[in-house]
Amino acid sequence: MASKIQPSDRTVYDFTSQSQKWAFIRKHWPIYVISLPGIIYFLLFKYIPLFGSVIAFQNYNIFKGIKGSKWVGLENFQRMFAYTDFLQILKNTILIGIYDMFFAFPIPIILALLINEVRVMMYKRIVQTVVYMPHFLSWVIVGGVVVGVLSPSTGIVNHLLSLFGVEPIYFLGEYTYIRTILISSGVWKDSGWGTIIYLAAIAGINPDLYEAAQIDGASRIRQVFSISIPSILPTIVILFLLHIGNFLDFGFERVFVFLNPLNNENGEIIDTFVYRAGLVDRQYSYTTAIGLFKSVVGLMLIMISNMFSKKMTGEGLY
Repeated sequence: MASKIQPSDRTVYDFTSQSQKWAFIRKHWPIYVISLPGIIYFLLFKYIPLFGSVIAFQNYNIFKGIKGSKWVGLENFQRMFAYTDFLQILKNTILIGIYDMFFAFPIPIILALLINEVRVMMYKRIVQTVVYMPHFLSWVIVGGVVVGVLSPSTGIVNHLLSLFGVEPIYFLGEYTYIRTILISSGVWKDSGWGTIIYLAAIAGINPDLYEAAQIDGASRIRQVFSISIPSILPTIVILFLLHIGNFLDFGFERVFVFLNPLNNENGEIIDTFVYRAGLVDRQYSYTTAIGLFKSVVGLMLIMISNMFSKKMTGEGLY
């Protein structure tokens, strides 16, 4: 049954003449008008700022500007790789990204499949509301909640451990726990919000498929693996590719609220280092080089993963 489920067909328009093309645009002009704010946003805040990346190749001076600053070529990139702690920071970023991909990415998929199986509509809406709510909390609030829960004196986790005779543990004071805390707090905060797209994809599945499966005697679990998952697989692939593109972009706020000198060794990532070296120490060219390096790596990852995805599943971003 799974092999018969195919992603929706893409509509491709072929215009025989330029006048036919303009007639099509005039007919659907509201769609193009609606898209204008998004296009303007990306132009102003995504594409135009790319020209500022040139300071990665300069010894940038805020008083002289881009035109007056001295050109140093690849010196900032050489300095980046020569810095003794940069490899450890890059290692932390990669490991946290891998943990987030393997442990956090599948959770919204599983949660969406479970919510979809709830048949009492009122209870289903309550569950959806409860799992969505943490997304609207800022990372400062989430950090405060996590610090309170993991507190060695008043935290509920250490209270439960004490029932088994375990001494209180200062989780945020030991570098071995910081990566687990970062991933688990992200799962709690964003997993519910991540189910929205998957629930929408599941809602678009033809109900006749489930009815035919029930007639054939398929159980609920069998329907999930034979109908639900194959039907939303294109959505999963697209979101996975986007996730890979942001592999090194774990998030500054998410990490910064948990960092302290005791867990900095395993917790500091590229984003927090860029903040410390760029905004605090005012090394603008150096941190721009680091950001450019991260962006190029992300672009390469998304292009390579998109190529493999097209070969393996036939689905890709472009």
